[in-house]
Amino acid sequence: MLTNIIGVKFKKEGRIYNFNAADLILHKEDQVIVNTDNGLSLGVVAADVKRCAPSDVPANLKKVVRKVTAEDMRRKEENDKLEDEAWDFCLEKIQKRELSMKLIDVDCLFEKNKIIFYFTAENRVDFRDLVKDLVQRFKIRIELKQIGARQETRITKGIAVCGRVVCCAGILQNLERVTVKMAKEQSMSLNPEKISGLCGRLMCCLAFEHEGYAGRKKCPKAVKDIGNDATADMQTMDLEKMDEDEDFQ
Repeated sequence: MLTNIIGVKFKKEGRIYNFNAADLILHKEDQVIVNTDNGLSLGVVAADVKRCAPSDVPANLKKVVRKVTAEDMRRKEENDKLEDEAWDFCLEKIQKRELSMKLIDVDCLFEKNKIIFYFTAENRVDFRDLVKDLVQRFKIRIELKQIGARQETRITKGIAVCGRVVCCAGILQNLERVTVKMAKEQSMSLNPEKISGLCGRLMCCLAFEHEGYAGRKKCPKAVKDIGNDATADMQTMDLEKMDEDEDFQ
């Protein structure tokens, strides 16, 4: 018997997770309640249903419980207000205790059994007293989670050098490993200012486009044909790029 699998996102900029849709009729942008390791969660359908044979079903696949109800939306509104309150309170305590950390995001789980505070920090931070403050104030299980520069940019977003929203908060579902080797194989300048994103790390698009460049290298004839058919405008762009690369050799 085939299994109906649906893709669900919990945050607009987050990755897509697979769930068993069972017999529910779901479409993109539908809001659903699903089972997770942290209990019930509210998400948005981000990928069409696909039917999988039993041998292809992912391990530990959890189920979609239902489409959201009016009561679910009321609870979400309450959680959103709690997140705003938790943000203000946590920020106040961080400043009062002079902690070297930057608050990035606050997430209240759907069943209101835990609040997660995401932060960045240059060095190790002793936030035990901060946790006590938060527990005393909200009477809920508290988790402080340190994230990296890439994750911070994915949450805060921003406009990249290409003029579009940063890839990590847009077209990319998962943050892949990016290496300098990828930049070299794409004939990019190795000047850090040229290949670094807003996060200060290597641009995510280097990994996103790497497969295409690698494929062209395996087919030199196709690359040659493309070059022969290029327009004058493209040739001018290539020359400008060559000059740019030579400046940093």
